[in-house]
Amino acid sequence: MADSWASSDQARRAMTANRSKDTGPERAVRSLLHQRGLRYRTHLRPVSSIRRTADIVFTRWRVAVFIDGCFWHGCPEHFVMPRANADYWQPKIARNRERDVNTDELLRAAGWTVLRFWEHQEPERVATAIEGAVRAARVSG
Repeated sequence: MADSWASSDQARRAMTANRSKDTGPERAVRSLLHQRGLRYRTHLRPVSSIRRTADIVFTRWRVAVFIDGCFWHGCPEHFVMPRANADYWQPKIARNRERDVNTDELLRAAGWTVLRFWEHQEPERVATAIEGAVRAARVSG
């Protein structure tokens, strides 16, 4: 266990049980978008040559949506650095944050609108923001 990122078997089980896609917040937002008549793709690379997958993608309108988990992406409101194995987690979360910024830059340079939300944000507000961005892209596109 000394070479592992997990500080214990219990920590390993808890972390491996975390979903990377189709999370509750994602499903709630997708349901609202679908009710509003918006159609989208899920868990797709907006640009096939960029190895980054967005949670919700409006391919025709070039809008990529990410719903970031507070722990994994270092939410400024809710993230608490684990005390156990901090030497692993601190650079891991920093790399995730850096990758998020890089992803946004790459997609925007390719002509995409990039929207990021935290998992704790109200799904209704998130869906409204996404709907607004998609409708704006329709008008300008």
